Amino acid sequence: MRKKSLWLSVLTALLLVFTMAFSDSASAAQSAKNVEKDYIVGFKSSMKTASVKKDVIKESGGKVEKQFKIINAAKVKLDKEALKEVKNDPSVAYVEEDHVAHALAQTVPYGISLIKADKVQAQGYKGANVKVGVIDTGIQSSHSDLNVVGGASFVSGDSNPYNDGNGHGTHVAGTVAALDNTTGVLGVAPNVSLYAIKVLNSSGSGTYSAIVSGIEWATANGMDVINMSLGGSSGSTALKQAVDRAYSSGVVVVAAAGNSGSSGSANTIGYPAKYDSVIAVGAVDSNSNRASFSSVGAELEVMAPGSAVYSTYPANTYATLNGTSMASPHVAGAAALVLSKYPTLSASQVRNRLSSTATYLGSSFYYGNGLINTEAAAQ
Repeated sequence: MRKKSLWLSVLTALLLVFTMAFSDSASAAQSAKNVEKDYIVGFKSSMKTASVKKDVIKESGGKVEKQFKIINAAKVKLDKEALKEVKNDPSVAYVEEDHVAHALAQTVPYGISLIKADKVQAQGYKGANVKVGVIDTGIQSSHSDLNVVGGASFVSGDSNPYNDGNGHGTHVAGTVAALDNTTGVLGVAPNVSLYAIKVLNSSGSGTYSAIVSGIEWATANGMDVINMSLGGSSGSTALKQAVDRAYSSGVVVVAAAGNSGSSGSANTIGYPAKYDSVIAVGAVDSNSNRASFSSVGAELEVMAPGSAVYSTYPANTYATLNGTSMASPHVAGAAALVLSKYPTLSASQVRNRLSSTATYLGSSFYYGNGLINTEAAAQ
């Protein structure tokens, strides 16, 4: 009797376990079937009334969360069965999952860390309250990664400084001041007040008189720093007087040394970089090696990244360019960071900080005082 009772108990327990397992399995299957997901449902052109579109989804077992106004579609919630019903409805043009997008990461060009500008930015100094004038081909002000606050054009027949038909000026501007946001690139001094001073035409050339006019405008309008990623092989009394006057008025004057490379002991630095009042900037690559195109000479003051520099470009795009033109704006941006931390410094004091703290790389004829170290300059 006791034996029969024991078997009955075991059988009851097994039946209970089986029933529970089956019940849980069925419940899980039913739950999976009823899981709702977000979809975008597009309707055929004949379906225009909001109430009718809502009915289509409702009758299929779904829920409308939002009906769009600029497209004939709605955001809806559908489970598996409702999804099947909606897909088969003759009034529906398409059904797609409501996919997830993510903010695109901002690229930090190698030059930012090579000159240690990131260290100064991390201290909270990003160029605020410093005016930087980019004397170039203009700046494409419509670029979403740039904030151009003013400017002027001195190109004959082209009065618009905010249109860059060449791309050079926009690229230079990005290295100085590309915004610190979630897309594109980061500039050396992203918070500066950026000015477009157009002196070169769409083919990238311009007269000395236009450059002098640009320097004059920059000085009269209170620029703290000007960058000239341009140069010529001929000296000019007028050009020298203009940069000398700007410097003595408190403007940090920065210019590209030139892309004529080296030829024995010949001095290949162009003008205006060759003048004493100007910081002449040569180019290095990501390993701090001198770029073969970088001009050399006794007036060479500092080096900065100029090989394969990634920056802003017209049509809201980005491009990689080479040249001392790309090195110079790194120094202009570094000067702006120093000034944002120490706004009372004179132009000569900022210049001295950049030169005296540069990292030694070799002979001054080829490397000047070396690679700029923005962190050390802003100590």
